[in-house]
Amino acid sequence: MSPATPAVPSVHDLVRLRAEHPEAVAEAAARRKRRSLLRTADASAPDHNTGTGSGTAPGRRTTGSATDHPGRLMIIAADHPARGALAVGDRALAMANRFELLQRLCLALSRPGVDGVLASADVLEDLLLLGALEDKVVMGSMNRGGLAGAAFELDDRFTGHRPEDLVRHGFDAGKLLLRIDHEDPGSLDTLHAAARTIDAMAALRLPVFVEPFLCRRVDGRLRNELDAAAVATSIAIASGLGGTSAYTWLKVPVTEEPDDMARVMETSTLPAVLLGGEVGDDLDGAYKKWREALRLPTVRGLVVGRSLLYPVDGDVAGAVDTAVSLLQPGRDG
Repeated sequence: MSPATPAVPSVHDLVRLRAEHPEAVAEAAARRKRRSLLRTADASAPDHNTGTGSGTAPGRRTTGSATDHPGRLMIIAADHPARGALAVGDRALAMANRFELLQRLCLALSRPGVDGVLASADVLEDLLLLGALEDKVVMGSMNRGGLAGAAFELDDRFTGHRPEDLVRHGFDAGKLLLRIDHEDPGSLDTLHAAARTIDAMAALRLPVFVEPFLCRRVDGRLRNELDAAAVATSIAIASGLGGTSAYTWLKVPVTEEPDDMARVMETSTLPAVLLGGEVGDDLDGAYKKWREALRLPTVRGLVVGRSLLYPVDGDVAGAVDTAVSLLQPGRDG
């Protein structure tokens, strides 16, 4: 099967198409080649992403084989802008340039071994029109209402994808953020909404990735607690949400003391992926922490965004390739 033809040849044609033919989004979603969430070691599906044609993104290459990291996931995250979180390091508006972000995403998605992307509807629809989501796991971000720095940040409303939206577009999974501050009543509303969303996703047999944190305000700013007790408690709470956990995955941070991860991950039997978070200038240090945590039995992959899309040295392809290598069987880096 030949690769799908992008609806537009480049990011600069997106505005015209969106204005003149909004139905193009649904059309692109309907013809997108889908894949299973996890590929297994005996999968033999051929590569359908060789050459997207028309210059979808610079440096686009053939994707890796199905056995690059069987049973594991490498997902690029780009749902930060919808929550007003545009900063990367000391660049306050790094993610504000949508055209640059899309170019970086297309490059990242083209790298061998990258399984898919997590983003809000607008970003995913841009990528659909660019033809960048063929044979990729597409994960929709669901609650973006807890705007970064807002007084209502922990009353995190589900203003993004609904379960029915994911089904309509043929997307493969959803993700929700669950931050809990015992001193903020807004956390209870988010907790309740998250439980009902997990139920709705399970009814549709769609995986939902829950990203839980215990947090607190320090000088008015929200801080996630990354000590072993806090991360274990957040995992326990998230695992128990809803009427079934059959379709629930966890999206968890590495603890501030990486040696604590082994006992922390014993809190649940649910499959988990590691989130990237802010790593600052020490990307090599982050790689080391991820590598160690990926050896744990319940950890099945990585979901990383800003640190790979905006690496300090500017080498997106190099950063993504190194992250992918951490998932390879038998690789100790």
